[in-house]
Amino acid sequence: MAAGPPDVSKPRPSRSRPRAAPGATAPSRTTAVPKIGTKTAPGAGTKPMPPAAAEKVTRPRRRKKSPAASAGSAAETAKAAAKGGPSPRARPPASRRRTPDGPSPQRAIPFTPIATERLTLRPLRADDAEALHRLINDWEVVRNLAVVRFPYSRALADEWIVDTWRGMADGSAYHLAITGTEGDSEIFVGAVGLTIDARARSARLGYWVGRRFWGHGVAREAAGRLARWALANLDIDRLEASVATDNPASAAVLKHLGFRETGGGVANFVARGGDQPVVWFTATRDDLFGVPDVQPLADGTKPLLLVAACALVDGEGRVLLSRRPEGKPMAGLWEFPGGKLAPGETPEVALIRELREELGIDVSSACLAAFAFASHDYERFHLLMPLFLCRRWRGVPKPREGQTLAWVRPSRLADYAMPPADRPLIPLLRDFL
Repeated sequence: MAAGPPDVSKPRPSRSRPRAAPGATAPSRTTAVPKIGTKTAPGAGTKPMPPAAAEKVTRPRRRKKSPAASAGSAAETAKAAAKGGPSPRARPPASRRRTPDGPSPQRAIPFTPIATERLTLRPLRADDAEALHRLINDWEVVRNLAVVRFPYSRALADEWIVDTWRGMADGSAYHLAITGTEGDSEIFVGAVGLTIDARARSARLGYWVGRRFWGHGVAREAAGRLARWALANLDIDRLEASVATDNPASAAVLKHLGFRETGGGVANFVARGGDQPVVWFTATRDDLFGVPDVQPLADGTKPLLLVAACALVDGEGRVLLSRRPEGKPMAGLWEFPGGKLAPGETPEVALIRELREELGIDVSSACLAAFAFASHDYERFHLLMPLFLCRRWRGVPKPREGQTLAWVRPSRLADYAMPPADRPLIPLLRDFL
């Protein structure tokens, strides 16, 4: 049993009650099952309870380039970078115009249906109850789910769907329908979900698939996609799951996704009427997204990786942070914009190039003021990162590489999960600004 969506056996009476979740089912070699089409269902008509309002986040979208602002003379802009004010003869640049504060990392985020190669993961709808009940009210499915009773009534399906809306509204859980296509019709395949432990910065992953769809890689495709989305978009650092020892197929799914076996124990399985031995699994960003591809030196020592970063500061004293997108090492962590130095580049030249590529803004070297540096020993390399301050640039920062941007007040910088090398810079920057 891999833990997942909340207890579908009975509704949650209040928001304070923790959600458990049904886990994964083992694939079998059943034949004559309908093929899950390659065209994913759009998930239109989804009407869950609206999530809690979140502060506006800048996300990738194409817009016309904003008019350039006057940068002033090199001496004036260098002075502005150090003191925080515009040049006395310069028009207020785009960097000083009002923009929304960044999002609170602890708040719920709106969920948009996720498409995979063959499937769609979307919030459950009231009209999913009939198909959900038909698939889960099956002993071969339920026996692998710790918190689901058997037989499973249709009324419980209706109640659980409503409960999933509450979880998504307050950000405590994300439980989704797995759907595919059969001809031109959407078909309900199963469910996949996350239960969030905000204090531990972790989430519990689980899934189940209707027996007629076993043996088609549905669990691997759906669980893997949601796991990567979670680490890149939620404020968590690891995923956890557990599997009954007599469910080796689900254990194989988790291992294939990059989960590591971390121990074992027992868990109560409601339908089986008692405790069953289970295996525990864990996955972090490094497990799912990998680490920077840096080769060791010929003598076996760690190479030195040079990275330049920039704290862009707007007219209200807020700092721009960028969240690494899904698929990149350390996805989901917030960082200062910047990047690796190419051969022959100085830190200033590298930053001017990176800021243009990442954010679509133009910066001159006179507007970059050296502030501090980070030196951090990672497992495979040693990172050296100078941090520059910049208060003047041309254009409006836009996410051009799939990242999320947030303007953050100095007092809130510590609320954002950042790579280990960036963290020591936060108190220095907060005190200075």
